Amino acid sequence: MEAHTDIPPARAWRVVLEKIESDLLDGRLAPGDRLPPERELAATLGVGRSSVREALRVLEVMGLIRTGTGSGPTSGAIIIATPRGGLAALLRLQVAAQAFPLSDVVATRLLLEQWVVATLATDGSHDLFDVRTTLAAMDDSTLTAQEFLALDAQFHLGLAEASGNAVVAASMAGLRTAIETYVQAGAKRIEDWDAAADGLRREHRAILQAVDAGESDLARSLVHDHITGYYAAAGLTRS
Repeated sequence: MEAHTDIPPARAWRVVLEKIESDLLDGRLAPGDRLPPERELAATLGVGRSSVREALRVLEVMGLIRTGTGSGPTSGAIIIATPRGGLAALLRLQVAAQAFPLSDVVATRLLLEQWVVATLATDGSHDLFDVRTTLAAMDDSTLTAQEFLALDAQFHLGLAEASGNAVVAASMAGLRTAIETYVQAGAKRIEDWDAAADGLRREHRAILQAVDAGESDLARSLVHDHITGYYAAAGLTRS
């Protein structure tokens, strides 16, 4: 039977989220901890069990909890410390809904990627093996524009992941669809794609060379010009 509550149904599941958020912020919950059973949460918060289940589904999609059925150590809802996938997923959904103007996506890329290359150049201990592997794959002259630009997006995402900042990497992963969409659209406006691809290859190598040399200011300048240069060459308009 559902618990009696005066909280409007549309609001009830948010009460559960706010309670869990409060417990996390105050240290009453931490990664690895198990949430109270649905029945207990419903009774404590004065909401129906269906509202509790709805809140738990939201938290699972956000990557904050893992749920298991049955009994034992893997059952119930457990706080997990891997929110990156959830953040990326939420950004991808917002991108899919066309919630972000293209100009905002480009501006955010500039903020994130300039920070990324400067960080990598300042600290040479980061592992760039995957980035170099992607760069080498882009040298294949038989790649279609679509294949090339998918690798291009992976190159930039790989740099973000190599930085070691989980929030930056998740943000770049979440924006990847938007980035690929606009660069793919832009490619159709470029008359000599082969020449453009050669230019992009040179720019990628120059960025990586600046990173390897520890030249953070140069790396920032190169990645800025790389992103804005393609935006302009492809005739993309602000919206």
